Amino acid sequence: MLICGDVAHSRVAASDKEALERFGSTVRFAGPKEWEREGYPFVDLDENIEWADVLILLRIQRERGARLESLSDEEYLSRYGLTKEREKRMKDHAIIMHPAPVNRGVEIDTDLVECSRSRIFQQMKNGVLVRKAVVRRALGFEPFGRSKA
Repeated sequence: MLICGDVAHSRVAASDKEALERFGSTVRFAGPKEWEREGYPFVDLDENIEWADVLILLRIQRERGARLESLSDEEYLSRYGLTKEREKRMKDHAIIMHPAPVNRGVEIDTDLVECSRSRIFQQMKNGVLVRKAVVRRALGFEPFGRSKA
């Protein structure tokens, strides 16, 4: 798995790394040097795009202080985002994920958000259901679909 973007400010990067490594996955990270995080193996996106079975893109966490003053949105996409050219180099079975909200044209080319290998909207839908189940469990209720009968 390759996670690309604002790794330094991302809760998704941290929780995905912990969970996926516990299940035996190899997780690599890519993005601007300014957003590297200690203990997270950073690699070059272009050198690893063909390696990944799953590419997770992260948005820029501006509300958490993430700044790349020297790059426009177009430059960020060109250097660190999923462009159409990079997508063509991905494995045939590789999928694209993003925890949302998506900044179209920044971390991912707008045409790729809804392409056949994108799982972004399914990921969003599943995330809502998982959060509902966690809240139900925390409040002492049974998970959905199970009754105490």
